Amino acid sequence: MSDSRAAHRHRSRLTRALVAPTAVALAGLLLTACGAKDDAATGSNAASCVDTSANTIKVGSLHSLSGTMAISEVTVANSTKLAVDQINAAGGVLGKKIELVLEDGASDPKTFAEKAEKLISSDCVAAVFGGWTSSSRKAMKPKFESLNSLLYYPVQYEGLEDSKNIFYTGATTNQQIVPALDYLKQKGITSLYLVGSDYVFPQTANREIKAYAAANGIEIKGEDYTPLGSTDFSTIVNKVRNAKAGAVFNTLNGDSNVAFFREYTNAGLKATEMPVVSVSIAEEEVAGIGAQNIAGQLTAWNYYQTVDTPQNKAFVDAYKAAFGADKPTSDPMEAAYASVYLWKNTVEKAKSFKVEDIQAVADGVSFEAPEGLVTIDGANHHITKTARIGEIRADGLIYTVWDSGKPIQPDPYLKSYGWAKGL
Repeated sequence: MSDSRAAHRHRSRLTRALVAPTAVALAGLLLTACGAKDDAATGSNAASCVDTSANTIKVGSLHSLSGTMAISEVTVANSTKLAVDQINAAGGVLGKKIELVLEDGASDPKTFAEKAEKLISSDCVAAVFGGWTSSSRKAMKPKFESLNSLLYYPVQYEGLEDSKNIFYTGATTNQQIVPALDYLKQKGITSLYLVGSDYVFPQTANREIKAYAAANGIEIKGEDYTPLGSTDFSTIVNKVRNAKAGAVFNTLNGDSNVAFFREYTNAGLKATEMPVVSVSIAEEEVAGIGAQNIAGQLTAWNYYQTVDTPQNKAFVDAYKAAFGADKPTSDPMEAAYASVYLWKNTVEKAKSFKVEDIQAVADGVSFEAPEGLVTIDGANHHITKTARIGEIRADGLIYTVWDSGKPIQPDPYLKSYGWAKGL
């Protein structure tokens, strides 16, 4: 068998595996790829190996398809594939069909960096759609900057960052965390307990939450972190119960949420007495936790499967048709889906796949996404987002109980908030 035929068959197997209900089947196929040597000295003017002479154009999909974050990221990879398939069915981008190259970040920042370099330097992709944790993003960031490629990052994060080589299509702080805090304040909450995973996003987010709290008369009753993948929450939940805070602000990520909420329920803590507001739990995680363990609790995102727009109905129907009628959609999935269309729209505006041309025309590029209209801010490469507070219900879905009414302009450095000075 020729190398090209073998490579084609390998990609076909990967594509078929992506729709599998578990990450394990796909992970076995992906773990054989290896990253190239770090070469930070190449600088932002690194020569691109992207091939635009063929009738296809390669892009990368880089998510955790194994490990503790697979509960969240497998479906994000699926929604990226859905967008690619739809665009290809409609004729592609600038007359070229998109070829999706899949890689597994394996819930490990170092692996994300290695696979990002492989996608850029060996697979010669025009852009990469991927990442979830801030640790994975920060590990990849130097690769995209030194090798002058583009990353579309689809998950809410802690802000305080921007890069000309990254488009941030999830919420930044003023589009998720600040609206959640405003909502709690309006509901009369005067004290919080902070629980998070022990890495960049929760720690930075909680610095911002504490600054907000100090300026708004909210007492922080306690603050605890646990490693990603932790499953023992008996001590933390006992401390939360004894603290008697008005609410818990939860920045746990991945399958740790399953253990936390089961322990929370077992301890007799109820949403009606001490609600938990989560910023990394979406419909996919609710299914893993069990609706009976989390019904009544709150989330802060920009999209829910229940959002009532024609675009969302079409998105939900298409996703379920492709991956299963029982498969929910979620905020990071929707942001990943929108990412591919924002890339397409920017390429078509630039009439070019070149990084510099895309960067030059990105400002104002928009997409009528399932969540509503989103628009790129060329100054910081974030997008406008409508904030939504949701309540998890017994059917496993999340329903909007408050929204901002219109898209919020991104403010990743919280420059418009006096309490955030010094962060």
